Amino acid sequence: MNNNDLPRWATAFVLPILNLLSALLVAALVIHLLGEDPLESLHILVNSAILNPEGLSYTLFYASTFIFTGLSVSLAMQAGLFNIGSEGQMYLGGLGLTLAMLACDAVLPAWALIPVAMLGAALFGALWAFLPGYLQAKRGSHVVVTTIMFNFIAAGLMNFVIVKYLIPVGEQNTASRLFAESGAMPRLNTWLPMLGDTPLNVSFLLAIAALAVYGVAMARSAWGFKLRATGLNQHAAHYAGISISKMIIVVMLLSGALAGLGSVNSIMGSTHYLSLNFPAGAGFVGIAIALMGRQHPVGIFLSAVLFGALIQGGFDLSLEKPNIPTETFIFIQGLIILFCGAMENFYAPALAAMLKRRKG
Repeated sequence: MNNNDLPRWATAFVLPILNLLSALLVAALVIHLLGEDPLESLHILVNSAILNPEGLSYTLFYASTFIFTGLSVSLAMQAGLFNIGSEGQMYLGGLGLTLAMLACDAVLPAWALIPVAMLGAALFGALWAFLPGYLQAKRGSHVVVTTIMFNFIAAGLMNFVIVKYLIPVGEQNTASRLFAESGAMPRLNTWLPMLGDTPLNVSFLLAIAALAVYGVAMARSAWGFKLRATGLNQHAAHYAGISISKMIIVVMLLSGALAGLGSVNSIMGSTHYLSLNFPAGAGFVGIAIALMGRQHPVGIFLSAVLFGALIQGGFDLSLEKPNIPTETFIFIQGLIILFCGAMENFYAPALAAMLKRRKG
C-alpha cells in the first residue's frame, strides 16, 4: 500500500491530526525552553480562546476572515492552481469596499450600502486575480510567480493610494476617514449578549454560508465536477470538452472575489475605515488553512477556528506569561504550515504500512 492507497478517512482526518499534533509538540518544546510549563500554557490558551464566551467570540471573529481566505486558496487548489495572492487580493478588496463606502455612505441606507460595499470588495479582489489567471491561461505564466509579484505590487499600490488620496486633510494616521454608522456590519452580541462587547459580526454567518455554497458546488454541481476534473488532469479534461483556459480564468476570478470578501469582516465589522497593512497576513494564513483543511468545507472551518484560537489565546497567554512573546504564535503558525504543507505526507508511509499489516 502506497500513499495514494490510503483510505479517504486517513488522508482527510488522521494525517492532518498527526501533523497538527507534531507541530504542537515542537511548540511545547519551545515553550519549555522558554521556561514555562507547556500544559499550563495550553490550559490558559484553550480557556482564553474557546471556553470563555468572550474569548470564543474573538476567536470566531478572526476565523471569519480566515474562512474567506482559506476558501480563496482552496477553490484555486481544486482546479490545480496555487493562488498565493490572496493577501494582495484581500488588500485590493478592502480598497474596493472603501471606495464604495466613501462614495455612498452619505446617501444610501444600511440595507443597500452594505451589499454595495461587499460587491466592491468582491469586484476589486476578482479584478486583482484576473491578470495572473489570464497570464496562466493564455501565456503559460505560472500563477505562483505572478500572484507572489502581485502581492508586492498590491502593497506598494495601496501605500500610494492611502497616503496620496485617502488620508483626510490634517490627519496623520495612514487611514481613510471613518465610515458612516450605516456601513457597520451588525454585531452578533445584539442577539447574543453573552458574547460580550466583541467585534464578532454577521460576516461570520456569511462565511458559514460561503462554506456551504462551496461544499455544494464542489460535490453536487456539474461545474464543480468540471473544476475538479481540471485540477486532476488538464489533458483529460480538455479531451472531455472542458475549456481549460476559461476554467482557469473563472476560478481565479472567484478565488480573488472570495479573498476580497475577507476584508469585509475586519473593515466593516471592526475598524470602520481602511488602514495600511490591514490584512495582517490573513491571506497567507489562508494557504495553511486550505492545506490543513484538505480543501473540504468542514476542514476549512475547523482550521480557521484553530488559527483564530491561536491568535486570541496567544494574546492572553503572552500577557500572563511574559516569557512567551506574541511572536511565538507566529512561529507556531509556521510549524503548522510546515507539517501540514511541506511535510503533509510525513506519516503516510508508516500509516500505510500499519493499515496493510492489519488488513493482512
